Parts: sequence; structure tokens; C-alpha cells
Amino acid sequence: MLGFGGAPVGYLATDTRDASVILNTLLDRGVNFIDTAASYSGSEDLIGAAIGHRRDDYVLLSKCGQAFDDIDGAAWSAQAIAQTVDRALRRLRTDHLDIMILHSCEIDILEAGDAMGALTAAQDAGKVRFVGYSGDNETAAFAAGLDAVSVIETSINFCDQANITTVLPQAERHNVGVIAKRPVANGAWKALSEQEGLYADYAKTYSERFARMALKAEDLGFDGNGTVVWPEIALRYTLSQSSVGTAIVGTTKLSHVEANISTAEKGPLDKAVIAELNHAFQQAEAASGEAWLGQR
Repeated sequence: MLGFGGAPVGYLATDTRDASVILNTLLDRGVNFIDTAASYSGSEDLIGAAIGHRRDDYVLLSKCGQAFDDIDGAAWSAQAIAQTVDRALRRLRTDHLDIMILHSCEIDILEAGDAMGALTAAQDAGKVRFVGYSGDNETAAFAAGLDAVSVIETSINFCDQANITTVLPQAERHNVGVIAKRPVANGAWKALSEQEGLYADYAKTYSERFARMALKAEDLGFDGNGTVVWPEIALRYTLSQSSVGTAIVGTTKLSHVEANISTAEKGPLDKAVIAELNHAFQQAEAASGEAWLGQR
């Protein structure tokens, strides 16, 4: 299933009117999973303003845990998390969040239990329906085994395959839902100079991996300009992972919304193409001399 990632509309200071058109179009087209976070500057407010009046039409997820100037308490404290949940409800113009997850804390925070305990308290109070964790590698695998966790959000794409073998089996074993973040590999095929704002740095690791993988779309059976076909290859690769329930794609362009929906409708990639992408990743990782871990 395709979902909407709310980071770009916040970080790239998207106009309220443009964000409203994108979000309402998504809902009208049946894309009803909306992902945001307390740390995505302005994102919660934009989403609340754009579609708060349609609250029954979508599943809403936000993330918390960090310290903020207008929130009391240290990062990952029960106080900060409780206040961040309440602030999210106000910003998103709702009386409940379908899912609230810890935003990439380290494993020691999960082991201590206070942060997750604050989320379960919000759940007991009816402010949150399900709780979970966003992160990668062994920490996400650990989180998937916690009794309170119903949802894991983790990086999965053809340039980031570690969580497929590390996290997904644990999630499946414990019947935990999986949300794939970065499913289009942050546009790794694009020159970094073409990336907007902070994404020029954000996409660097994937861009380097993509170059090392030395892939050609035509060798995978796809014709056409790379900037056109690679988004399709990337998204369909992620959606081909059987444990993935939702892949969230963020965008500030309506044309990308339409393209992503069309791509998702095409279904999984051919198994031979998936095998080629997996092989390219494994070969490039081995040649690099270091483990290509899931990117936070």
C-alpha cells in the first residue's frame, strides 16, 4: 500500500495551498495513510490545516521523543513525550492519533522503558491507538520484539537492504506491522545538485551506493530516461517486500503524486529484477569493504 510521508512538505516549507491540494488529492485517490513527525518543521500544522476536516478518511501517524523549545523535559523523557503527544493532537486537529512512534532513539532508551511507557500511557488514555518505533538495524529488530510495539517504521529500498534481513523477519515473527520509509531511495540516481534543500546532504549515502552498484535500467528490462524509470523501479522494489504493509513517499509536487499512484498500481517487480537489484547491492557492499547498514 502507498502512503504519504510528511517530511518534505515541512522541511521544504511548502505553501499551505499546495500542501492542501496534494493531501486532498491523495485522499480522493484512495491513498489514506499519512505519516508525519514532531520534528518535521511545520508538517503537523500543514496536515492539520489541509485535511483535519477529513479526519475519518485517513490513518494518521506521528513520531516523538526529541526535546523541543516549547516542550518541557529532556529528550525521551515521559514528560516530553506526553506533551508532544498533546501538541500533535492540537496541530493535527484531532482527538486521537492512530499511531504514535518513538523517532529513532537508541536501544538503551528502549531497554530503559520510560519512553515506551509514556506512549502506552497515552494509549491507555485514548489519545493513541497503537504505538511503535521508527529506526533501523538491530535497534529496530529489538523494538519489534517488545510487547507494546505494534508498528515498526524502517528504511527499505534497493540501496538500503539491511533491514530486509535484520528487521523484517523479527516483525513478521511478532506480528508487527511494517512501514517502509525512504522507499524511493531519496532519488539516489539524481545528482546531489538537483536535490532540494537539506536533501542534498540527506541523499548522499544512497547516491554513493547507487553509483557503486553501477546499475542500468535497460539491463533490468526498463526503457526510457533514468529520471523517469528509476522512481518506478525503486518504489516497486520496496512494495515487492512481502512484509511491508505501507511504503511512505513524500513529495511537494502533485505530478509526483499521480506518478507514484500509477506506479503502485503496477504491482511487484518481476522476481528476476529483484534478484538483480539484490545481487548488485551485495556485490557493491562487499567491494566497499564495509557493511551497508540501514540509514537513520
